[in-house]
Amino acid sequence: MSTPTSGSKSHTAQAKLAAGAIGVVFGDIGTSPLYAFRETFRGAHHLPIDDLHILGVVSLIFWSMTLVVSIQYVSILMQADNKGQGGSLALVALLSRHIGSSPHGWLVVLLGVFATALFYGDSMITPAISVLSAVEGLTVVDEGLSPYVIPIALGLLVGLFVIQKRGTAKVGALFAPVMMVYFCVIATLGLIHIFDAPEIFRALNPWYAINFFITDKWLAFLALGSVVLAVTGSEALYSDMGHFGRGPMRFSWFGFVMPCLLLNYFGQGAMILGMESVAAEEAIRNPFFFLAPEYLRLPLVFLATAATFIASQAVISGAFSITHQAIQLGFIPRLSIRHTSDAHSGQIYIPFINWALLVAVIVLVLTFQNSSNLAAAYGIAVTGAVTLDTLLMAVLLLGVWKWKAWIAIPVVLLFLIVDGAYFAANLTKVPQGGWFPLLIGAIAFTLLTTWAKGRKLMRERMTEIGLPLDIFAKSAHSSAKRVAGTAIFMNSGSTGTPSALLHNIKHNKVLHERVVVLTVQIAEVPFVEEAQRIETADLGEGFYRVILHYGFMEETDVPKALKQVEICGGKFDIMHTSFFLSRQTLLTADKPGMAIWREKLFSWMMRNAATPMEFFRLPTNRVVELGSQVEI
Repeated sequence: MSTPTSGSKSHTAQAKLAAGAIGVVFGDIGTSPLYAFRETFRGAHHLPIDDLHILGVVSLIFWSMTLVVSIQYVSILMQADNKGQGGSLALVALLSRHIGSSPHGWLVVLLGVFATALFYGDSMITPAISVLSAVEGLTVVDEGLSPYVIPIALGLLVGLFVIQKRGTAKVGALFAPVMMVYFCVIATLGLIHIFDAPEIFRALNPWYAINFFITDKWLAFLALGSVVLAVTGSEALYSDMGHFGRGPMRFSWFGFVMPCLLLNYFGQGAMILGMESVAAEEAIRNPFFFLAPEYLRLPLVFLATAATFIASQAVISGAFSITHQAIQLGFIPRLSIRHTSDAHSGQIYIPFINWALLVAVIVLVLTFQNSSNLAAAYGIAVTGAVTLDTLLMAVLLLGVWKWKAWIAIPVVLLFLIVDGAYFAANLTKVPQGGWFPLLIGAIAFTLLTTWAKGRKLMRERMTEIGLPLDIFAKSAHSSAKRVAGTAIFMNSGSTGTPSALLHNIKHNKVLHERVVVLTVQIAEVPFVEEAQRIETADLGEGFYRVILHYGFMEETDVPKALKQVEICGGKFDIMHTSFFLSRQTLLTADKPGMAIWREKLFSWMMRNAATPMEFFRLPTNRVVELGSQVEI
């Protein structure tokens, strides 16, 4: 039975997590007011500034936030946690455990992989559009500052990516207070204008959104492509669930973030609603900054810039996290991963991803020049990922949770209609920039699926030509000289003899006193219990098989795990242990398992992958690599 003291400590811990979520998770959706309302009126398709359209747009924003964020993600999908973790890949791993053996299991994986591919497009566009839209506030303060917007934005963005290698622990401590101040300020500014035009609350009635469609039809449909910018970042709420827990995140969303955002959006609508036509035309070009009185606009620019900086940081960290998951689940080659915190294993830095994102962001800023042009590209990445998540949600409701069809199908159809409409509206913006995230998504999808397919073919080929380890142990014992020490041969499969072991005895004609064949297996759960980490088998004649089990969110530190092994001939002394690695060179087969161009792409990815030595944290002076050729 918990005591009052333990209960208060629990509430304090939950409150800290809720505050942390405000600082890290809600930055993306929290900075949407900078451009969402503006783009709906002054984006690719201009809307008239009158009561019908102002109330219609605000109503659409309110109901979009309610349906997509509050119900679909926060209420339903957050229930689908994979041992506490969320996100497309975690959801795919969860679904695969239940329906992976079914005929349609491959389709679930394909949907998750494509959603992940679109996330990379999102992680490139978010820093560019967020920081640009904040810095553009300078032009509201002084039109003469326009030439400095792009140089300032680029300077901030370069600085953001440069500091990534230092880790986010210290900077992260400032995130929550800054974002809390930001949300309070934008809510207050919105509330001030709501008092001047309280009739804006009529937009709570969905009839105004419906009437917008009845009146304008095609124009209203096109406006959806900009309205959806108000819910960008909703996928991040689900992806970051493992860091803070669903309870604190729901509390933060419903109790603080959503009310602040809605007050700001309603405030922007109320401000325009209460203006004369000439003043409204001036204000609509950047209504977020016009909410503030003239003397407060420059401080608001600084605050908004800090908020967009934080929002960008969260997306970059998310890119590192999802890349780590994809590597562990076998969709991306091994990359160099640096841990930036001794206390938190989730804080990582991946140099290749960091610098690739920086180059892409710089190209985006220089190509699109302003946030309005970038908004056309932004929507497709977001709506595409949300629509794919809806399809995965359908599998979840029917295949895993076993909802009754008469309940599940209407729920799924509702979200497919809503999310599909947003996606379709954004497809009309492909010529204006929507091609960019689709291109990035196609490239990422090709790379991810090529690597996964290539690894599968290579393992199958190695199994075909492999020799059972127990048979090899018996035959090799009497045919080779034994030398002192321990040799560990890394093996990708849990059966068969590693090619490095075969080549070692063929060329060197020696075996160590203790020979260990070691396999690292990644489970479809985020974390593996320590009691289930190590699996061992004594094959006799000094041969042992060891399998190390890790979750897809864990780092694979082989020496650390081996320190816990005592039954395979005694404890391991790493400095008297040699690690043998197999390095395969791919040859094109007469009947290739993949198209020739994909085989060449897979070969290139293999050559540029980080070495197992670095990935498994093996001591550099204890590693021997032996090569072989494999046809796939």
